[in-house]
Amino acid sequence: MTQQEHYIAKLAEGSVIPTFQCGHCGSILPKARIFPNERDNRQDLACHTIGLCSADDCGAVNCMDEAFRQLEKQNQDQQAAG
Repeated sequence: MTQQEHYIAKLAEGSVIPTFQCGHCGSILPKARIFPNERDNRQDLACHTIGLCSADDCGAVNCMDEAFRQLEKQNQDQQAAG
């Protein structure tokens, strides 16, 4: 068995709609391929949420936790700015 590499997803900068990008190839991670890291979707990495890249030449497993933290911080900053 080979160990699958994983990457850290990124929150796209300057996007009006929250958009997540693959940490390997930069492709957009579709909402339908973002899952809690549990049960049938469980990957062997310390991450609460994973995103699977759908780009034909990529297919990377991405940890979404940092990108979600960035989105939450961005939302809090916007609310504080009023």
